[in-house]
Amino acid sequence: MTQDHFGDPFREQRELEAGQAYVDRSDRGVVTITGPDRLSWLHSLTSQDLQALKPGTGAQALILDPNGHVEHHLTLADDGMSTWLHVEPGTAAALTEYLNSMRFMLRVEVTDVTPDYQVLTAFDPDLFAGLDGVLIPSSDPRYVITDLISKRGSGAPRSATAAGMWAFEALRIAAHVPRLGLDTDHRTIPHEVGWIDTAVHLSKGCYRGQETVARVHNLGHPPRRLVFLSLDGSVDTLPPHGAPIELNATIVGFTGSSARHYEQGPIALGLVKRTVPVDEPLLAGGVAATQEVIVSPDAGGNVKVTLKRRTIG
Repeated sequence: MTQDHFGDPFREQRELEAGQAYVDRSDRGVVTITGPDRLSWLHSLTSQDLQALKPGTGAQALILDPNGHVEHHLTLADDGMSTWLHVEPGTAAALTEYLNSMRFMLRVEVTDVTPDYQVLTAFDPDLFAGLDGVLIPSSDPRYVITDLISKRGSGAPRSATAAGMWAFEALRIAAHVPRLGLDTDHRTIPHEVGWIDTAVHLSKGCYRGQETVARVHNLGHPPRRLVFLSLDGSVDTLPPHGAPIELNATIVGFTGSSARHYEQGPIALGLVKRTVPVDEPLLAGGVAATQEVIVSPDAGGNVKVTLKRRTIG
């Protein structure tokens, strides 16, 4: 089961980053989709081109609402017989219900298998050698992790130590990678957090919410942008999730994830108004913070999203 740490979060970060440790993320929801129409069906429902997804290839995809707001972020792979995906904790049931409502007469079966399967993650896929399960390699070359979906209780890598979620989250934040529900809200659209590069295919056919994606990409700019925050290390506390981000005593956004990194100190992700000057210092939950651009203020309008992300892995 997931655990915050095993006594030394900084050591666990270093070992995880070096490919010497794995992290148990078994609070993630796991869903399987079987049937000969599964990939073309998912292709029609999500933001990603999945029709020709090859077995063993990882992908990210989004399910949007009719207004283009992100409802689900999927990490998935196909093993040639089934499509396996994992999602944020507590969201598998809602996703399964939605997918089943969209089956119609297609040859697909959707099953929430969260109670029976676990998700393990490592920065070195060789740690999973000899273990049964479905590997999902990262589809983002700037964040090179591998997930293993396997039966609960089936074991873990014997050649590696366990790292806690604090270590994983610190490395994720340092890599500028957002999480749905932590670094987003109910109004988030893909352009705002950089998912336009990793989870959206801009040339595929229609899907729910595509009109918003196309309009922002071709004609306008998203109202907000994801930023990386280096926090004042002299403060003992981290800004909590949802804490306001302020500029000159005016609220301009909210704090998402925060953590203590073994090299960079206290760090966080935040979602701020696009018009916030990129070089202005901010306050995140009352903690002084300098910002680093992740998503460019010029994103959209046929301007390529600029993702400044440190390479992890």
